[in-house]
Amino acid sequence: MSFVFANQRTLLALACGLLAAGATQAGVSNHEVDRGIASIVQRAAPITDRLIVGYRDASEEDAADRSVLKARGVAASTMNNRLSVLNAKLAQRGVRAGLMRQMGTGAHVFKLDRKLSHGELQALAAELKAADPDVVYAEPDRKMYPLLVPNDTNYNSQWDLHSTTGGIRAPAAWDLATGTGITVAVIDTGIRPHADLSGQIVAGYDMIKDTAVANDGNARDNDPSDPGDWTAANECAAGDPASGSSWHGTHVAGTIAARTNNGAGIAGIAFNSKVQAVRVLGKCGGYTSDIADGMIWASGGSVTGLPANATPSRVLNLSLGGGGTCDTTSQNAINSARSRGSVVVVAAGNENQNASNSSPANCSGVITVAATDRNGARAYYSNYGNVVAIAAPGGDVRSSSSNGILSTLNAGTQGPGADNYAWYQGTSMAAPHVAGVAALMLSAKPSATPDEIKAALQSSARAFPGSCSGCGTGIVDAAAAITAITSTQLPTVNEAESNGTIATANTVSAPANVAGSVGSTSDTDYFKVTLPAGKTLSATLTAASNSNDFDLYVKNSAGTTLAKSEKAAGQVDSTSYANGGGSAVTLYVQVLRYSGTGAYTLKLQW
Repeated sequence: MSFVFANQRTLLALACGLLAAGATQAGVSNHEVDRGIASIVQRAAPITDRLIVGYRDASEEDAADRSVLKARGVAASTMNNRLSVLNAKLAQRGVRAGLMRQMGTGAHVFKLDRKLSHGELQALAAELKAADPDVVYAEPDRKMYPLLVPNDTNYNSQWDLHSTTGGIRAPAAWDLATGTGITVAVIDTGIRPHADLSGQIVAGYDMIKDTAVANDGNARDNDPSDPGDWTAANECAAGDPASGSSWHGTHVAGTIAARTNNGAGIAGIAFNSKVQAVRVLGKCGGYTSDIADGMIWASGGSVTGLPANATPSRVLNLSLGGGGTCDTTSQNAINSARSRGSVVVVAAGNENQNASNSSPANCSGVITVAATDRNGARAYYSNYGNVVAIAAPGGDVRSSSSNGILSTLNAGTQGPGADNYAWYQGTSMAAPHVAGVAALMLSAKPSATPDEIKAALQSSARAFPGSCSGCGTGIVDAAAAITAITSTQLPTVNEAESNGTIATANTVSAPANVAGSVGSTSDTDYFKVTLPAGKTLSATLTAASNSNDFDLYVKNSAGTTLAKSEKAAGQVDSTSYANGGGSAVTLYVQVLRYSGTGAYTLKLQW
């Protein structure tokens, strides 16, 4: 049976009735964060006062087994010599540095006595690598920021969950799974106690090392409570206006796991899951090094100086980001989390640009989420592009705040106040929809891997009812995703040579695992698929040997590439193509050798 919410009509009538008397009386806030993420990123991204350096004798790059990092120590004399080399380079720029700490990845974080531009630090990094062969990588410790677009006012119920046009169709999913047994990490600004989150929270951690950023009077501790991230005018950078606290992490948490069917408030997507707040963002953003450690700890990894995580998270939600390419620090942390089975969900960003320019949205192994509006079209602010895996409701409040995403919040403008609710919009709001659905999927199939979760999300997504170019395979469909991850094992079919051209392609008439091989340096394989209207082809290529590098392409009959994946040796290639038209299309999936020869498995489903 499907859930029926007895409180839904009452909530609607109460909120609408009181709204006329003022939203503050209704307990539903017209909370507006008066700083946009695009402007924050543009003014804050170019400078930082920290440098991350990965040394060969203490880095993941040099460790076949990450567990050895815990046991590795670097002699004080060695670190003193390395600090001397760093300071000799910095002296030319009138700056000095001190060793701040070692990260969970094994890399070291150095604190500078003044901020430098990213360009200066990148030049310094290149000099360090040239001077010291033990330096695997060096890079600025960049700041990231909550991905939130300023909000407006008004109210409506949670269309993002139940609308057949723009929603994720959650009610049908709740007959199949509710998130039981799964913990979701909200790696964000922390969390406020809230009646609608009561009983939904497990122990988290405050990862913020810098007390000025933390704004709670101390550095790292086991209290991830959000004290507020308000700022005075010019506090973060010259020209910045004053801004109130966002309570961003509390809003994200409510979307994922607010108490449901309790006669009050809102419904959460995976309402029987638990939220683990990992605080990494504070005043004026947060540092990459803290975010990376947050990912490692949340997923059950070891971080020096921190207690073990008693309830590791199977899903990590990162509704945050900044500009530039994916840095090594973030990628190492993502790889570390994935190695323990955690699914990493990331907001695409709100700059209306290609998400390949946004980190960590452009990192490998993540599920990057674009935002759609109530009509199922790309939200005007949402980033897009090939790195986007899927889309979810993020809202568009330009005409009415009821078209935003309603979730738990706090009424305080600076420090904490009373519980309330607010409509926000942004890819920050879209990402937790996917994180919540991933929790539903994992509760239905706990053994599912991060790659299997991503493939099932993409293959089960429904076609966009509106225009959403570069938004991935479709809008996340909660029930269809659960069905996809719990479906029976696909049959295996064998490749039949010769299939080296489109004209001689093997026909794969139904979803299947194709067992194939690359037998020579000139061998390439094609497989023909007829993709029904409204369906999405999901193709996943796994080489039997980690030393082999085979790439994956989806082409049309003219040989034009429609989608591709060109990952390095030892990585799984996956790509997808959505048929948004009214009739079936013929596609050709190509396995192309880059290096090596041997067997592979090609999973084709739709």
